[in-house]
Amino acid sequence: CRICRDTRRSPAVICVVEEPKDVIAIERTQEFRGRYHVLGGAISPIDGIGPEQLRIRELLERLRDDTVTEVILATDPNLEGEATATYLARMISPLGVTVSRLASGLPVGGDLEYADEVTLGRAFAGRRRVE
Repeated sequence: CRICRDTRRSPAVICVVEEPKDVIAIERTQEFRGRYHVLGGAISPIDGIGPEQLRIRELLERLRDDTVTEVILATDPNLEGEATATYLARMISPLGVTVSRLASGLPVGGDLEYADEVTLGRAFAGRRRVE
């Protein structure tokens, strides 16, 4: 794709997303300067989608090249996205590539009283020191 052909982007970092729309959302932030890998969905046994239905094999083939040093798992913060991220981390970690996951928590402009327990718990777990 146009993004992966852009020589100004780092080939050392791959951001894994579920769908092309996720690439567009991340690109709007102008924060990520690596390349992407679109899985084509998420693991969802209830919907009959297992790892073999996703583009995981292609991702692992890309990682055989020693230029990739980090994979950022940017799957949705729901049950399917978490299952997919956990599966990918288990597959990628033995390859010696750093695996990271996007932080999740409270949205900007959100009210604490409306946050669900999981979101609020993740916000506490991912808290940062204020300098």
